[in-house]
Amino acid sequence: MKLYILTFSIVLFFNNIYSQNEYSSDTIQTISIIGVGDVMPGTNFPSEKYLPNNCDSLFINVKSILSNANLTVGNLEGCFSDTTELVKKCKDSTKCYAFRIPTNFAPCLKNAGFDVLTIANNHSGDFGDTGRIITVKLLDSLNIHHAGWEKYPTSIFKKDSITYGIAAFSPNKGTIKIYDTIVAKTIISNLKDSCDIVIATFHGGAEGSKYQHITRKTEEFYGENRGNVYTFARALINGGADIVFGHGPHVSRAIDIYKNHFIAYSLGNFCTYGRFNLKGPNALAPIIKVNINSNGEFISGKIISTKQINKGGNNIIDTTKNNAAQTIRNLTELDFPESKLIIDNEGNITFKNKK
Repeated sequence: MKLYILTFSIVLFFNNIYSQNEYSSDTIQTISIIGVGDVMPGTNFPSEKYLPNNCDSLFINVKSILSNANLTVGNLEGCFSDTTELVKKCKDSTKCYAFRIPTNFAPCLKNAGFDVLTIANNHSGDFGDTGRIITVKLLDSLNIHHAGWEKYPTSIFKKDSITYGIAAFSPNKGTIKIYDTIVAKTIISNLKDSCDIVIATFHGGAEGSKYQHITRKTEEFYGENRGNVYTFARALINGGADIVFGHGPHVSRAIDIYKNHFIAYSLGNFCTYGRFNLKGPNALAPIIKVNINSNGEFISGKIISTKQINKGGNNIIDTTKNNAAQTIRNLTELDFPESKLIIDNEGNITFKNKK
C-alpha cells in the first residue's frame, strides 16, 4: 500500500511538471504585426488634381483590418508638406514624379490604423530636408512612429507592454543604405539589445511587373544599385531582426522564412493615389498579418488580398479570387521551392508539414 501511494505521488509529480511545461509553451505571448507596401494618398504637386476628395475615404474598406493587430507598419512614399519647394531635379516639372502630401492628410493615416510609417525610399527626399522635417514633426505629433531618415534612422517605443525597435533602409540619399550590410547589422543589433521585437524594412529591388522575382543577385534600375534584397534580408535577421518587410518594386514578391523569422520581399503598392501605374500586378495591394511569439519567431500568417482600382486607394477586398495571395504563393513556390512555408487558397501562411 505504501509503495502504491509513493508510486502514485511520483506519477502526479511528473505529470504536474509536464503540465506546467505544456502550459508554459502554450501561453507564450502571440504578437500580431501587419505590414503593407507603399502609401501615398495623393499629392498636391504639381497640381491638386492628383488629390482625392477625402483622404479618410481611401481606407474605408481596410480600416478594420489595419486596426486589428498589435502593430501596423507601412511605407510613406513621399513627404507631408503644403508649399515646400521641389528639390528633386526633373527635366519637365509637369511630368515630375515627386510626392508632396498635404499636411491635413496625415491624421487619416492615423485614423486608418497605422502605428509606424517608414520614410526610407526614393521619394521621401523629393522636397529636401525641409519636407522631411515637416514630415517627422507631423508624425511625432500624431504618435505615428517613423524610421529611415539618416537623422532618425530608428525608432524605439513601447506599446501594450512590448518594446519595439524599427529600422528602415534604402539605396537613396539621406537614408541608411541597403547595400551596406555591416552598418545595417550594427543598427539592428543595437536595437535588439534594448527591444523585445525588432522590425526592419527596406525599399529595394528593381521596379515593375518585369521584376517580380527574387534573383538572389544585386539588382539595378535606372543605373542605380537597388541592392541584393535576398542577402540583405538575411543579414538583417542575422543582426537580430524578427520580421523583415520589403517594398519598392511596386509589385508583390515572394515571402520566405529564415531562422524561423519572416521575410516579405515586396508588399507592392497599397494606397497610391493619382500618379502610380495600377495596371495588372501593380494594382495588387496585399495586407500581410504575421503572428510571432515573444521571441519574434514566426507562428502563422495571413495574406489579405486587396486591390486598388481607378486612381488608387479605396482598396477593394478580393475574397473571391484572392489574387494577391495567389500571386505571392506562385512567386514563393517558384523563387523559394525549398521554403518551409505554405500558403493556402485563402492566403493562410503556415509551416509545411514535417515528414
